[in-house]
Amino acid sequence: MAESAIEVKDVKVAYRSMKSFSIRQNPGKIRRRRDYFEALKGVSFTVPKGKIVGIIGKNGSGKSTLLKTIAGVFSPDEGTVDTFGNRLSLLAIGIGFQANLSGLENIYLSGLLLGFTEKEIKRKLPEIIDFSELGEFIYKPVQTYSSGMYSKLAFSITAILDTEIILIDEVLSVGDINFREKSYEKMKEIIKDRNKTVMIVSHSNASILELCDEALWIHDGRMKEYGPVKKVVEDYEGFMRRYRKRHAVDAGK
Repeated sequence: MAESAIEVKDVKVAYRSMKSFSIRQNPGKIRRRRDYFEALKGVSFTVPKGKIVGIIGKNGSGKSTLLKTIAGVFSPDEGTVDTFGNRLSLLAIGIGFQANLSGLENIYLSGLLLGFTEKEIKRKLPEIIDFSELGEFIYKPVQTYSSGMYSKLAFSITAILDTEIILIDEVLSVGDINFREKSYEKMKEIIKDRNKTVMIVSHSNASILELCDEALWIHDGRMKEYGPVKKVVEDYEGFMRRYRKRHAVDAGK
């Protein structure tokens, strides 16, 4: 039996928000209503070590929430996530950097949070800076970066620092075209190492088919299908054609 790298059991995650009613609708007082949105509704699966898994599904299905829960950014309301002691990195826009610190300082901070020593980070530092193509901006606060610059730094740290599990949330499509192509080639190089386990959220089914061994289809917070990438993507695309056709008919009524 293959060694497991990630095990997700009956995971549920709900967002809580407070919504105010309009004062005009409620003269004399402001009332609030507590809303719950179930992003994940009892998801279970196991990823063997060395597998490359694409996560697919329409917008709002819970794909990013799932990655962030595996990474420990979110705590499940119910269920468990086990990464079996593997060192893990999450590559997602808007996560992981201190805005007031420079890119250089954030490299060290990110590396330390991933469990690397200062000596290990320093050894990899020139390669990270060179790959990022940020030049002198590496010494400027991250809050001054564009989204493309942010993604360049985030990808460079994840690509160069060596973790056993890599979680990627849509960042392969961010940045200028030359960097996107370089990132894509680097990711193909990384996943050739069968000791690494990678999960990728992407709306590009072509990328999922090229990069991944398996696919996990999430629909409205539930796991719809998990298996060989070609079959799952074909099933998903067929479902989405029927879904769009049905909603187009409903909109025309």
